[in-house]
Amino acid sequence: MSLNDPLGDMLTRIRNAYGRKKTKVSTPASRLRTRVLEVLKTEGYIRDFSQTDFDNGKSEIEIELKYFDGVPVIREIARVSKPGRRVYVSVKSIPSVANGLGISILSTPKGVMADHEAREQNVGGEILCKVF
Repeated sequence: MSLNDPLGDMLTRIRNAYGRKKTKVSTPASRLRTRVLEVLKTEGYIRDFSQTDFDNGKSEIEIELKYFDGVPVIREIARVSKPGRRVYVSVKSIPSVANGLGISILSTPKGVMADHEAREQNVGGEILCKVF
């Protein structure tokens, strides 16, 4: 099956799993998905993730979702830059999510990182998604 927006597919799987109160969700593996999950893990939005390689050359990522007192840690996760409309920002115009309570995940020339880290390293890039 061919996907036009693999990252959007992963975010939708996470959203749907939280809606069904699942503890784990799996998604096909890619480098971009892994980098976004690393940012989500370091920021404390997911518990952990692990990659499984199969014999046919395909890989899968299993994501452990995080709850606090039975409430999902991620209240909203949304794709910003889509295949039909890419959204790029300079370092001066990186938006604040939920007055600083959330994060934007950016793809920059220095790698995939959260908005506060991009401001520290003085780089802009493509806004992949916002989380709060």
